[in-house]
Amino acid sequence: MEANAENKSTAMDWILFLVSTAVVILMLIFMNEWFWVALPFSLTYLVKALRAM
Repeated sequence: MEANAENKSTAMDWILFLVSTAVVILMLIFMNEWFWVALPFSLTYLVKALRAM
């Protein structure tokens, strides 16, 4: 049961990484001086999805 919960958490982390990366790209296109505001979310969820943290 615990392994199933870990896989679900990793899947959610990957989804959040993809969404936050899309936000970073959109901010680079439309508000390029503010893209760095969304950058920590993208990097944090990438590290969590890769289970490096």
